[in-house]
Amino acid sequence: MTHEFGLRVYYEDTDLAGIVYYANYLKFIERARSEWVRALGIDQGQLKAEAGIVFAVRRVEADYLRSAKFDDELTVVTRPQATSGARIVLEQDVMRGAERLFASVVTLVCLTDTGQPARLPAELRRKMEPSLH
Repeated sequence: MTHEFGLRVYYEDTDLAGIVYYANYLKFIERARSEWVRALGIDQGQLKAEAGIVFAVRRVEADYLRSAKFDDELTVVTRPQATSGARIVLEQDVMRGAERLFASVVTLVCLTDTGQPARLPAELRRKMEPSLH
């Protein structure tokens, strides 16, 4: 399942030239990942409280292709690529219309709330696996 998350670039997102500061793309894709998980019907707060499971970013591959600017309307497109016992790989692009500005591959890992590796619960994997097709 492809998920889309819309946002607007505010002044606080930019540098003195009115161009989005590079680290803010990571914030944009983080927000989109949270909304993707929510769209799957997963309550991350409840998951932590009941199962002691949290997600953490293990790796980000990022390509800055073009600049976003103040007041641009952007869309973050999230596409799941793979899941394994304790890992989720996503492709996330930041788009301005049909123009790709930022491309990333993000690897998430499943951890206990104390930071130890954990397997994705079976129910959680079932919710995520259909989204891979």
